[in-house]
Amino acid sequence: MIYPTGRCVWAAVIGVVPAFLVALALPSAWYLGLSWICILLGFLAVDASAGPGRASLTAGLQSIPQVGVGGQFPVFISAYFAGKWPSRIEARLAHDERLVPLGEAGGALYPTPNGGGLELRFRAVRRGMASLDRLWLRWPGPFGLTWKQVVLSMDNKVAVLPNVASMRDDAISLLRRDALADGKEQRRSGQGREFEALKDYQPGMGRRMIDWKRSARHGRLVAREFRVEQNNNIVLAIDSGRLMCEPIEGVAKLDRAVTAALLTAFVALKGGDMVGLFSFDARPCVIGKAVRGSSGFSLLQKRAAEIDYSNEETNFTLALTTLSAQLDRRSLVIVFTDFVDAISAELMLRTVGRLTERHLVLFMLMKDEELETLSDTEPVSGEDVARSVIAGGLLRERDVVIAKLRRLGAHVVEADHRRLGPELVQHYLDLKRENLL
Repeated sequence: MIYPTGRCVWAAVIGVVPAFLVALALPSAWYLGLSWICILLGFLAVDASAGPGRASLTAGLQSIPQVGVGGQFPVFISAYFAGKWPSRIEARLAHDERLVPLGEAGGALYPTPNGGGLELRFRAVRRGMASLDRLWLRWPGPFGLTWKQVVLSMDNKVAVLPNVASMRDDAISLLRRDALADGKEQRRSGQGREFEALKDYQPGMGRRMIDWKRSARHGRLVAREFRVEQNNNIVLAIDSGRLMCEPIEGVAKLDRAVTAALLTAFVALKGGDMVGLFSFDARPCVIGKAVRGSSGFSLLQKRAAEIDYSNEETNFTLALTTLSAQLDRRSLVIVFTDFVDAISAELMLRTVGRLTERHLVLFMLMKDEELETLSDTEPVSGEDVARSVIAGGLLRERDVVIAKLRRLGAHVVEADHRRLGPELVQHYLDLKRENLL
């Protein structure tokens, strides 16, 4: 694309005054006033054809592959001309709403030994796959009368990962509290756990842990020590449909669910279990194979960044049927979702009944504080009474769905959105302690 610069526009405007004066002084020779326009058009043609063109341009874009929400990162734009360089080159980068530029999203490229370069800085403000998809480059002709502009498709993506650093300390403290105290550890031993070794009995251990025969043989109390079962299969199924995109205190339910899921994945991987990620709305969206070990957590974080927001209704039948077909062993399926009433949850209930026949299913729900507030608010006017009655009815229907889920054999945890992650971790550890996985 070639278009005039500001210098060309001003030159054309300035030429209008002499042309008007010539036409005013010499009406018969009015056409002489157009000579300036003709000269300017000639310079424009030379300026557009001279200098480097699109064929001699090579441009690139470099950025980090992933960043946490709230993190800042640089993006480096490079350009190179095979041949003579223009006097100036400018660049502008397109980005989506997940990124906010720190300053301008473009500027002039400064010369480097390998061409021209420009460093921009962005801050990630929302989870997801941020796209840096288009790059505008323009440079003037030799006379500075025309801009030569190209638009390049870059298709560069940055995975904006949920920031779980603030909650990771809570997970570590829960793990320590679950494993450090001998009394607590011994009280839950012996339920399907594999025998590990014998150790001297210590005050606080449960009596069931004492091996009486070996104690009589050694002349002192000896307790059995068991090895915790590992290698359980955990599936984090996250609903990314319309209801889960509703914000709570400025943060979407989906983002809170993803953070809680990653926190639980961190704990499960530390405990030796395998963790997979699955998201769905009207159809399955992200399907990831189970990973194991602490090194797999970064892969789960990147997959979580691919879970996008959706305005479609959730299809539980398709999603949970697809998930069930992919599970070849008994698994703990943790479903993060939301529902409004019993009618909208009817298809979900039918599918869950088939899923609980083979797998352990846990539903994580966030308390609807808005409905609870409306239901408990003291009515002052008729509108307050109507709102309170409707809110109370919706809460009762929600309780009906939860009761049906429990009757089908599913575990249901309804937690405050601020404590969703720690509550899930604690319930996961309880299920593991009771040997239900």
